[in-house]
Amino acid sequence: MADGGGPGRGRRSLAAGAAVLGVALATAVWAVARDPSPERGRSPPGATGPGVSAPTPPAVEPSPRTTPRPRPRPRGRLVIHGTGDVSLDPHYVPNFLRYGFGYAWSGLGALFRRDDLTVVNLECPVSTLGSPVEKRFTFRGDPAALPAMRRAGVEVANLGNNHAYDYGPEALLDTLRNLRAHRIAPVGAGADGREATRAAVFRLRGWRVAVVGIGNVVEPEPESVAGPGKPGVACNDDVRCMVRAVRRADRRADLVVVSIHWGVELQPEPRADQVAMARAMIDAGADVIFGHHSHRLGSVGSYRGRPIFWSLGNFVWPRLSAAGARTAVAEVVVAPGGRIQARLLPVEIEDSGHPVLLGR
Repeated sequence: MADGGGPGRGRRSLAAGAAVLGVALATAVWAVARDPSPERGRSPPGATGPGVSAPTPPAVEPSPRTTPRPRPRPRGRLVIHGTGDVSLDPHYVPNFLRYGFGYAWSGLGALFRRDDLTVVNLECPVSTLGSPVEKRFTFRGDPAALPAMRRAGVEVANLGNNHAYDYGPEALLDTLRNLRAHRIAPVGAGADGREATRAAVFRLRGWRVAVVGIGNVVEPEPESVAGPGKPGVACNDDVRCMVRAVRRADRRADLVVVSIHWGVELQPEPRADQVAMARAMIDAGADVIFGHHSHRLGSVGSYRGRPIFWSLGNFVWPRLSAAGARTAVAEVVVAPGGRIQARLLPVEIEDSGHPVLLGR
């Protein structure tokens, strides 16, 4: 098994073009719409007196201008975290059988419980259903792991990756049900192409935040790709699919976060096709991109003031090498006025399945 644990092929060219590399603090500003509350209209006065009845005012259809609308909640400061690959397979991470599934999250100092939103890449179905598909490595997460994951503060799980379909469509659909039952929103996979690209939308501190999942590296291909009436993961190589998904999310939200599985194993820096995809999605309305798949920690870039985390490496994963154990949590802070700050919080996978936040 490769140090990355056997995920997909390096299918794309190694052309240069990553011109936006480097850790960056990016800024972006959104206009806050004003919502005035005009005065109510007044009914005309009626005459009263002995022998004179008060006239009945004519019926008037209420006007939107005469009905005060509730003022929108002021926007507050948002903290959003993203991670790379998470495995809940106790056979791949035997420490879960020894210490329990809470071991996966116990080294983080409650980081995800203190933020507003946490998005992880869930690199396995979480189901007891289905049968393994024909491929070299297959993973199966245990549904008993989900309560600890939710208690740790994880709200969103991206299934747009090359292991979500490891036990076929029955297990994939069951995984969606299991995640929702534990109040974890699945993205990046669905019962058909439309559901697979549908965003999870949250109202947080006066903001509407949409999260989109994209699987640019999938296995087996094309069986695992969602389509009309066909369960699977989102988009594969179809950049137009990615752009449509982001545009739909952008119409529903103030901020759009994309979690995308892309690139080549053990190559953390972006290639020309990844740069082009990132720019297309940001042009379509994406504000933050969390990338993963290479099993190595990469740099942070930006385009039009939006941060791009090219490769977030492993997270809840076996400790297979020193290089694969060096990783990070992506942290994005959005100020009330819309300014975005992005950074990496260093993490070490000190023991298999046990990432530990450093310097806390």
